[in-house]
Amino acid sequence: MTRKEIGNAIKERRKKLGINQRTLADLTNVAINTVVAIERGDGNPQLATLLTILDTLGLQADINIKQLDYETM
Repeated sequence: MTRKEIGNAIKERRKKLGINQRTLADLTNVAINTVVAIERGDGNPQLATLLTILDTLGLQADINIKQLDYETM
């Protein structure tokens, strides 16, 4: 998923739950500006911040880690 897609998923879930950005920020102990930026697909939030927001909204992240082949770079 792209940052924009993640932001949209967070925004849609937040709205479905009937909470505003300020409430989400308060519930997650994250700055309101960070919530706004994540929903827009901007910035580069720390993984812990993103996971906290997802958990609060009842969402999960499916993270795939792959090995880079430096020999072909």
